[in-house]
Amino acid sequence: AVEAMAEVGIDISHATPKLLTTDAVEVSDYCITMGCGDVCPFFPGKTYLDWPLNDPAGKGVEDVRPIRDEIRAKIEALIAEIDAKH
Repeated sequence: AVEAMAEVGIDISHATPKLLTTDAVEVSDYCITMGCGDVCPFFPGKTYLDWPLNDPAGKGVEDVRPIRDEIRAKIEALIAEIDAKH
């Protein structure tokens, strides 16, 4: 994942995964999960999206690139959708 992200100018070499906290969901308009299902915090009035994606853990850069690109496409589509509403 580090190498695949570096290819598009994003350095995640010092990043670590973070748990989705109740506080983070509470202050967000959108909550995007990647397969946590019913264990994720839930607050009425938030927009919840679940993006089932392949897990990049332990995969080589050739396998991670399509996952990275799928996430980018989903983010760009979401931004366009939000912009269209405003």
